Amino acid sequence: MNTVATPATDVDTQETQEWLDAYDNVLEHEGRERGHFLIDALLQRDAALHGDRRTVVTTPYVNTIAAESQGDYPGKLDIERRISACIRWNAMVTVLRAGKHSNVGGHIATYASAAVLYDVGFNHFFRARTREFGGDLLYLQGHSAPGFYARAFLEGRINATQLDNFRREAGRDGLSSYPHPRLMPQFWQFPTVSMGLGPITAAYQARFMRYLELRGLLAPQNRKIWAFLGDGEMDQPESLAAISFGGREKLDNLIFVVNCNLQRLDGPVRGNGKIMQELEAVFRAAGWNVLKVVWGSGWDALLNRDSSGLLRQRMLECTDGDYQTFKSQNGAYVRQHFFGKYPELLELVKDLSDDEIWALERGGHDPRKVYAAYSAAMRHIGQPTVILAKTVKGFGMGEAGEGLNVNHQLKKMGPEAVRAFRDRFALPVPDDQLSEMPYLKLDPNSDDAQYFTARRALLGGPLPARSSAHDPIEIPEPAIFDSQLQGTDGREISTTMAFVRILSALLKDPRVSKRIVPIVPDESRTFGMEGMFRQIGIHSHVGQLYTPQDAGQLSYYKEAKDGQILQEGINESGAMSSWIAAATSYSNHGLAMLPFYIFYSMFGMQRVGDLAWAAADCRARGFLLGATAGRTTLMGEGLQHADGHSHVFSSVIPSCLSYDPTFAYELAVIVQGGLERMYRDNEDVFYYITLLNENYVHPPMPQGAREGILKGLYLLQPAADSSSSCTVQLMGSGSILREALAAADLLAKDFGVASNVWSATSYTELRREGMEIERWNMLHPQAAPRVSYVQQCFASHPGPIVAASDYMRIVADQIRPFLPERRFVSLGTDGYGRSDTREALRRFFEVDRHYIAVAALKTLADEGRIAASRVSEAIERYGIEVETPGATAV
Repeated sequence: MNTVATPATDVDTQETQEWLDAYDNVLEHEGRERGHFLIDALLQRDAALHGDRRTVVTTPYVNTIAAESQGDYPGKLDIERRISACIRWNAMVTVLRAGKHSNVGGHIATYASAAVLYDVGFNHFFRARTREFGGDLLYLQGHSAPGFYARAFLEGRINATQLDNFRREAGRDGLSSYPHPRLMPQFWQFPTVSMGLGPITAAYQARFMRYLELRGLLAPQNRKIWAFLGDGEMDQPESLAAISFGGREKLDNLIFVVNCNLQRLDGPVRGNGKIMQELEAVFRAAGWNVLKVVWGSGWDALLNRDSSGLLRQRMLECTDGDYQTFKSQNGAYVRQHFFGKYPELLELVKDLSDDEIWALERGGHDPRKVYAAYSAAMRHIGQPTVILAKTVKGFGMGEAGEGLNVNHQLKKMGPEAVRAFRDRFALPVPDDQLSEMPYLKLDPNSDDAQYFTARRALLGGPLPARSSAHDPIEIPEPAIFDSQLQGTDGREISTTMAFVRILSALLKDPRVSKRIVPIVPDESRTFGMEGMFRQIGIHSHVGQLYTPQDAGQLSYYKEAKDGQILQEGINESGAMSSWIAAATSYSNHGLAMLPFYIFYSMFGMQRVGDLAWAAADCRARGFLLGATAGRTTLMGEGLQHADGHSHVFSSVIPSCLSYDPTFAYELAVIVQGGLERMYRDNEDVFYYITLLNENYVHPPMPQGAREGILKGLYLLQPAADSSSSCTVQLMGSGSILREALAAADLLAKDFGVASNVWSATSYTELRREGMEIERWNMLHPQAAPRVSYVQQCFASHPGPIVAASDYMRIVADQIRPFLPERRFVSLGTDGYGRSDTREALRRFFEVDRHYIAVAALKTLADEGRIAASRVSEAIERYGIEVETPGATAV
C-alpha cells in the first residue's frame, strides 16, 4: 500500500544520484544516526517554509532489521525445531481427537501460523513471576489455545486425559476452549478471544504497571506486556484505540506482536491491499516503534542480488490476496505468477528448483528473524513496539488447509493430511500409529527435554501461569463510615455525594489510602469529585507541563506523575480497561488494589458490556459505580442518557453483585461488605452499585438492617396499623423507594390501607439466593424444604406485594417465582427514555407514588379485600389518564 504520492519520473537523475552519494558518504563516515538527523532537518526545513510537510509513513515491504544487523541466534535451532514440531503435533491432534470422540471442535490453523512467534518467546524472552521478579504478562491469541496446552503437556503441567477433555469441562477434568482465567485460574492470565479486547486491555495494563511504579508501589523491573494479536483483529475500534493510547503514553513496556497471516475467519484481511503496510502506517503515525518481519532467511541472498530493486517492487505490488493464493499452490505456481511477471526476476531464481522456491519462508516462520525483532523490541526505549510478522495461516497443514479461506473452520484432517504433517515436521510417529494420533512426549533423558526444561528454568518457570498470592489489605472497620450511617441530620444530598464522602474517608485511612484507584472517564465535576484533584492528583506520566486555567482555585486541575486519579477522558472503554488492570492487580502484580470506577450508568454496562464480561472472566475485584442511574432521575437529558436497564445487563454476569441503594447508610454498608468479601475473604467477585444525582434527606440506619441490606431486602418502615386486615407490602429501590414511602402515606390517609415499606437493595441477589434454595430443594426431595430469604421476609407480613424500581419491570420480576402464593405486581420504566422533570417522568413511566398506590389498591380489589370502585376513586383522585398510551408504546 503506497501512502504517499511519488513523482512519476525523475527529472534530473544526475542530481538525484549526487544527493544519494552524499547521503551514502554520511552513512559511511558518521553513521545512520547522523544520516537520519539530516533527513529530519530537511523535512523540518520544508515544513517551516511551506507548512505542508510531506513524509513517508511506510517503509519497503522487507524486513526492518537487515540480515547483517540481526546478530547471532543464541539458541540451538535443531533442538528448538524438534521441540516446536512436537508441540505442533500435540496441538493438532488435541483438536483432531476432540473432534473424533465428541465433535466439540477446536482451531488448528491459527497456532500453526504463529508457532514460531510463540516458541521464540517461550525459549528466550517470556519471563515468569518469581520471588525476585514480577514477571512478564502475556496476552495470548485465543484461537491458539491448543498450542499452549500442548506446550504445558510437555512440561508435565497438563496430562493426556485433560488434553482428551479439551473443550469438555462440565463435570470433567478438562480444558477450556480459549484463555479463561475464570475456568482455569492457575493457568490463564487474561481472556483474549473476544476480538479487540486483548489490544485495549493490554495497553491499559501496561499503563497501569507504570502507574504503580510512578506511585512507588512497584519497583521498576523492566517487565513487559506482550500482546499477541491477529491482523484481522486490528480492525476492531478497541484495537485502534489501543494504538493511539500506547503511542501517546509512550508505553515502552508494551510489545504488540501482530500475526499477519493475511486471513480473517472467512477470507483475506485486505485481499486488494496490504495489511502490513497499512498497519505500519497506523502504528508509526501513532508514535510506535514498528518492526516488520516479512521474509525468512532464504530470501536474504535474493534480496542482496536485487541490485535493480525489482524484487522489492514486485514484493510491494502483489496484494495480500495474491500472497494467499501463492501459498495455496506450489513452487511452480510461485515461479510463474510471482517471479514470472518480470524476466529479470525469473533470471534471479533460475538456479532454484520449484521445491526450493516453495521453501522460501515468510519471516514469522523463521526463528532467527523473529528473535532479532524481539531482541530489538526489548531494548527499545521511549515508545511501544509493534512487530508485524508475516505468516501463513494453517502453516504445515498442506492441502488440508494451508493458506485456504476455509482453514479457520477446519476441525478435522484426513489420514493423508496427518501423514503429510508428520513427514513435513519429521515427527517420530510410526505409520501403524498414525490413525491413533498419539500425543508425543520428550524422553526425559534426551538433550531435547533437558534443553526444553533449562530454557524455562532460566526464565523463571513455566508460562502461562496465574497466581492469586498477594499482599493482604487491612480492611477498615465499619466505624470509618459513621457519618454516613448516622444520616444527614436534615441536609439534602445525593447518593453520589455520599459515595464521594465514603471514598474520601477511605483515602484518609492509612491502611488502604494508597491502594485506592479512583477512575473517571470525564465527569469528575459532574460527580462532585473535583475536590480530589488537588488532594491526590490526576495521574500523568509526564506530570503537569502547563499552568492550569483554574490554578487560582481551591480545586484546580492538578496532574502529577504520582497522581492517584486515572482520568481517562471521554473514553468508557479505556476507563473500563484501566479498572480491569487495577481490579486484577492482586494476581498480576501480587499487589491488591481497590479500584472505584464511576461513570454515567447509561454509558457503563451498555457500552462496555463485553469488557465487563471479560472482567468477570479474569476474576476482577473492585467497584463499578453507575451514577445518574435510573430512567427518571436525570432531568432533561432524554433517551440516550436515561438508564432503565443497566441492572438487567449486570444481572447476567454471575460474579457481579448488583445493588441499587437509596440511602447513604445502605451505600456504606454495601461498600464495607464488598471490601470484606473481595479483600478479606478473597472472593473473586465485583460490585455494580447505582448512584443518584437527586438530593434528599438521608435517615440514620435502622437497627438490625445490615444483614438485609447485603442480602437485598429489609423492612424499612413497618405499617402504622399492623392489625389492619387491609395491608399491602410495598417494595422500592433506588429513587423509587421514596415514592413507595410517599405511596404508603397516601394509602393510609386517603383509603385507610396499611403498608409495610421494604427497601430492595438488590433484586438480583434475592433471585440468586432463591435459585440456590430451589436447586437444593429439588435435589433433596425427602428433606424438609428450605425457605428462600425473600419468602422468610414476607412470611409474617400478609397481603399482596407491589415492587417498583426505576428500571425495567424484569428487574423486580426476578423475585416473582419465589413468592408463588402471593399476589405480586411489578412497576418499572420499560420503554425509551424522555426529557422532562423527575416528577413528570415518573408519572409518564407509571412508577410515581400515585401509580404505586393505585397498583396496591388494585391488588386488594383482586383479592376481594376492597371494592373495585375504590380503585376507580383513586384513579380519579390522582388525575390518572387511563386511555393515553403507556411508556412502552413505540
